[in-house]
Amino acid sequence: QVQLVESGGGLVQPGGSLRLSCTASSTIFSIAPLGWYRQAPGKQRKPVASITAAGSTDYSDTEKGRFIITRDNTTVYLQMGNLQPEDTAVYFCWSYVGHPYWGQGTQVTVSS
Repeated sequence: QVQLVESGGGLVQPGGSLRLSCTASSTIFSIAPLGWYRQAPGKQRKPVASITAAGSTDYSDTEKGRFIITRDNTTVYLQMGNLQPEDTAVYFCWSYVGHPYWGQGTQVTVSS
């Protein structure tokens, strides 16, 4: 069964940093785009960042300059800096191979 498994969420104070990781269970994802979405309470899921197999990156405007997405074959990372309470959300790993694949989500809470 193909899976995307996230890790690295947690509670962090405003201004702090976290690194999320997501590992895909199949090597087919080595040629697929990988990325992150997030969903805050009561809001729609929205894209955060993505990276192609060739390493090209794309960021949403609110994350640009604070978040960095990288990948190592079938693992994608999201380094998040200067986190603010509005970054609190469930973060989902994403990929696309014929259809979208989603991880189960990892909670990130930014609070003092």
